[in-house]
Amino acid sequence: MSLHALVVLVPEADPIVGSWRLRYDRPGIPAHVTVMYPFLPGIPAAELADLFAAHEPFTATFSRFGRLPGLLYLDPAPSVSFSALTSAVTARWPKAEPYGGRYGDPVPHLTVAQDQPPETFDAIEADLSERLPFEMSVREVTRVRFADGAWQVEEAFGLGPGPSPRAS
Repeated sequence: MSLHALVVLVPEADPIVGSWRLRYDRPGIPAHVTVMYPFLPGIPAAELADLFAAHEPFTATFSRFGRLPGLLYLDPAPSVSFSALTSAVTARWPKAEPYGGRYGDPVPHLTVAQDQPPETFDAIEADLSERLPFEMSVREVTRVRFADGAWQVEEAFGLGPGPSPRAS
């Protein structure tokens, strides 16, 4: 069985948080902000392209940490821009619920570490604080698939008007 997700990849974060993510996050997917997980299989690329083309590109800044039980993350600003993408997916495909509906209204985030004691989260924050902030230009949402024990990029969908999705 394969799982699908829609994510905003954040390659700018990898040099900053990559070593911590390798130690304390689930391996196999680059730094990202989740738009929808799990996502429905079989949705045509053209439908996703149309949906995301209706949203303008934006700049996101990662300047502070956030915590949820068992989770240390970077808090993207403006988070409302990421939430709008999630809301659009849910409005178009109501069966697609963020995290299967387990967390109510999800908080947009870039996971740094999971399932560690507060002291570990404190040490990570201390190490990373001087490397923040960083910015990125959000120009696309990527569909990824988990199969055969690994995450694989399937295709990216541009925000705003532009070319068709690109397959990877």
